[in-house]
Amino acid sequence: MEIAELTALLTPEGLRLLDEVGEVSSSDEALRAVSQLRKAGHSPDLVSAVVSQAHLRVKAQAKFGEFASRMLFTRAGLEQATRLAIAGRHAARFRDAGLTRVADLGCGIGGDALGLAALGLRVDAVDMDEITAAVAAYNLAPFGDAVTVRHGSAESCDLKEVDAAWLDPARRTAGHSETSRTRPEDWSPSLDWVLDLATRLPVGVKLGPGLDRTLIPDDVETQWVSADGSTLELVLWSGALARKGVRRSALVMRGDSAHEMTSGADAEDEPARELGAFVHEPDGAVIRARLIGDVARSLDAGMLDEHIAYLTSDAAVTSPFVQSFRVREVLPIKTKALNSALRTQNIGTLEIKKRGVDVDPAAFRRTLTLRGDASATLILARIGNKRVAILADRVAAA
Repeated sequence: MEIAELTALLTPEGLRLLDEVGEVSSSDEALRAVSQLRKAGHSPDLVSAVVSQAHLRVKAQAKFGEFASRMLFTRAGLEQATRLAIAGRHAARFRDAGLTRVADLGCGIGGDALGLAALGLRVDAVDMDEITAAVAAYNLAPFGDAVTVRHGSAESCDLKEVDAAWLDPARRTAGHSETSRTRPEDWSPSLDWVLDLATRLPVGVKLGPGLDRTLIPDDVETQWVSADGSTLELVLWSGALARKGVRRSALVMRGDSAHEMTSGADAEDEPARELGAFVHEPDGAVIRARLIGDVARSLDAGMLDEHIAYLTSDAAVTSPFVQSFRVREVLPIKTKALNSALRTQNIGTLEIKKRGVDVDPAAFRRTLTLRGDASATLILARIGNKRVAILADRVAAA
């Protein structure tokens, strides 16, 4: 979004027009809306802003639910925003620790600040980008004086009046649409600045889940977060926000439910064992947190291979921290043998998973003949020196 578009949008006419346009879900709907608005005599800047916002509101429903229809977005801001359900859980940390005033340093479009303010905390929010800060101010306006938003840098903030801070450092180049990743020393604020602040103030820091673990201090709690099978973020918690005795945690959210596994350190893996009646795929947050061993012990399972994050067991149990599959049969990764099995078992719908083998699932699927009413999962994996195809059925989640 350009400043001219935002200026045109933040007027009574612009906001009224946005509500009137309603949802814009596809490119065809966007073209029709643009044509109709231009014929009605509206300016190009206003038309562009309204149609873009109508489309972003549809996309934002996955993160913000019904609140999306009352918010404004930038494309990059929406992509980087925390899901509201996760933001609410983060905010509860501050509330439960007895903290009442939080600085949101790098507030983006205001997603995390929404969670904080909704729980009754006062929020001082700041963002380096002028347009993003203006969008956040609009989104947070319903909270009145409980939330302030300003355009500025995290490093320039006076933190004397706050109890704690939430940080989401800008880890990509500046912009509202296409951006690229930068190095920790080039983040805004830099990782070194953030970690120094964490020694002086209780902080929560949202980072990418693939952060180099050697950059993580020993005295903070590290929490990897996933939602509906996608690992979304790593959060560092310091001071009063870090739970006693917890250094590793995996928060797994599926739909409206949330499950967490915690530990004082990386868990020791279970030894590899023979393929059993079940294969279990640990959630990405569990893998990142290196808590696979704890999950294995809860399932009476072992590693399928010591170098691959699949578990196997004979016990008919599952867990919210894994996806479980009941083994039908084990086959070589050869098209002829697989097609024979698929034909015999009337399989027309096939989910393909793989670890430890150099196979492109999309290309491999094109070599298979899928006909029939049954469905199954094909797990392509390496066990020791062997490459195998495990035909299996999903087990209902716990």
